[in-house]
Amino acid sequence: MALSGCSTDEDPYLWLEDVGGDEALAWVAERNDATRDAFAEDPAFDSLQRRLLGIFDADDRIPYVYKAGDWYYNLWKDEANPRGLWRRTTLEEYRKPNPTWEVVLDIDALGRDEGENWVYAGAPILVPTHDRCLLRLSRGGADAFVVREFDLVARAFVEDGFSLPESKGSVAWAGPDEIFVATDFGAGTMTDSGYPRIVKLWRRGQPLEEAATVFEGEPSDVSVGAYAELSPGFEMQFVYRGRDFYNSDHFIRRGEQLIPLEIPSDAGYAVHRGRLYVTTRSDWATEASTFATGSLIALELDRFLAGGRGFAVLFEPGEGTALSGYSLTRHHVLINILDNVRNRIEVATPGPEGWTTAPLPGVDAAGFQTLDADAVDPDGDDRFFLTTTDYLTPSTLALASVGEDPVVLKRAPGKFDAAGLSVAQHWTESADGTRIPYFQVSRDDTGEPRPTLLYGYGGFRIPLVPGYSAGTGAAWLERGGVYVVANIRGGGEFGPEWHQAALKADRPRAYEDFIAVAEDLIRRDVTTPELLGAMGGSNGGLLVGNVLTMRPDLFGAIVAQVPLFDMRRYHELLAGASWMAEYGDPDDPGEWAFIEGFSPYHNLSRDVDYPGLLVTTSTRDDRVHPGHARKMVAKMRDMGHDVLYYENVEGGHAGAADNAQRAYMWTLAFRFLWGTLGPDR
Repeated sequence: MALSGCSTDEDPYLWLEDVGGDEALAWVAERNDATRDAFAEDPAFDSLQRRLLGIFDADDRIPYVYKAGDWYYNLWKDEANPRGLWRRTTLEEYRKPNPTWEVVLDIDALGRDEGENWVYAGAPILVPTHDRCLLRLSRGGADAFVVREFDLVARAFVEDGFSLPESKGSVAWAGPDEIFVATDFGAGTMTDSGYPRIVKLWRRGQPLEEAATVFEGEPSDVSVGAYAELSPGFEMQFVYRGRDFYNSDHFIRRGEQLIPLEIPSDAGYAVHRGRLYVTTRSDWATEASTFATGSLIALELDRFLAGGRGFAVLFEPGEGTALSGYSLTRHHVLINILDNVRNRIEVATPGPEGWTTAPLPGVDAAGFQTLDADAVDPDGDDRFFLTTTDYLTPSTLALASVGEDPVVLKRAPGKFDAAGLSVAQHWTESADGTRIPYFQVSRDDTGEPRPTLLYGYGGFRIPLVPGYSAGTGAAWLERGGVYVVANIRGGGEFGPEWHQAALKADRPRAYEDFIAVAEDLIRRDVTTPELLGAMGGSNGGLLVGNVLTMRPDLFGAIVAQVPLFDMRRYHELLAGASWMAEYGDPDDPGEWAFIEGFSPYHNLSRDVDYPGLLVTTSTRDDRVHPGHARKMVAKMRDMGHDVLYYENVEGGHAGAADNAQRAYMWTLAFRFLWGTLGPDR
């Protein structure tokens, strides 16, 4: 039975939206204590937490790097450095089993010295000198950050350098002595989504209030920003205006003039060494041709700006194939393709007779592995890092150049016992007849129903592809659990149309797909409703919140992490307004009529026997408001339902700010699942 939508005045739990309010935090503390008490007698809790922390802090992890100048940078977190060492080395050193690293900045020491819980949030480095960066520091892992200019030669903050107070937004180098700034400039300068609507050009030595406005958007926009391409010989400046989550206006800035980049508003683009690359997310009809949804096309930028539309098609989707991404080396394009959720990589190369495309040599694309090819130095050469992984195989990092076989640099060791485990892909039909794929990781000798965890996301064009998770292996698979990943609509597994099939009024298609996978697992005797759990975070939290209310009979336990639940007020909470292109506008009666149907907060009932539920969130999540989780749990408890809740005080939208917090949150989720679904339930 669905409850009618509550207006703001009728919602008795609004006080829980006061993130730092005394009454709300007292409620959080009480619920956290109750959850800790629930596991106080669990003999496996501490041992699993220690094991997971050991995995997350292990010295034999691959230290992934990115190149800037002659250095290869890495952020390393471990037991001694929970917030991380930002460090660097040379390629010669990196090839060694135990490289020597030079510490650029100790984030933990900085936090101790300044009395702040700093979390590293990125550091755009100045091109082409690579001697300065704009260091971004977040308090507790929130999306908002402060900015400080940092000298990478002296390894010290620049005295009287660029500095910005805490805000959501963006910063980018425009030159050695000027930066583009989109930040909170004061009253009226932020969008309804909580991001900047004004971007300025700030010159060194100039008061911020005197910085010149480059572009000003509307409060209804999602955000605006600007950035520059500073590679010698290809210097350009760009401005963007995000009208909604999927539609933006793009401009090239020349002097004070903004030249519209006349591509579809929903298209993605990149400009590299004088060439424009466009990814289409709807059919684009031009005088030259019609480019299909999901294509990757290329054309010289000067020709495009002069009116040319004779793009070369580097990739066009076919039956079951989709563009997963691409990376640009100096002379080639590495195209990452999903073929029925299996990876392969092709290389596109321009020549006198046009473009040619061929499979990436030296790479085995068989099996269910995920491949990622990422250019090392896009302006300098054709080298790329190749990362390979799957559900049961730890990651391998190799270095190659186009035309050469990859050479392995690092291999991560196994962290759980995978003996007897195998991966299979299955398909089932959703309610409307659409075939839905899913991956199943389980023991070969599964002959009777077992505890099974079904994971999903289904939104924002994000695909779920195979990857090694030591935590899931140690906490779930090793104990005999079955792990399943559902590739439902709303994601990006089959391109833009797969995503668009679950937008707004069609959002329930994603939930029907997830339910169809659950029913197929039961039909195949993999599991039973009493042994089946569901897990999802953020939009995936909304997913599992809806299967909770739509099909409570189908699951024995559900874990919702940093979830959306109240879809009547989501657009008024933090970044929520930016997602109306995904979910719809609750203030429009016509759209609320369908949104209410997938608002878990409004579809609860006193009279339903719900499965066990654990809800986790973060006080410092400034993307998905913790009020969603708080209010859902409070309402369910007042209805008489037993719900566990835990709110981490830090962590931002990731839910954890360091490995210790991450280990605790993982342990909490998996001990809840095993205790509810496993043999000791």
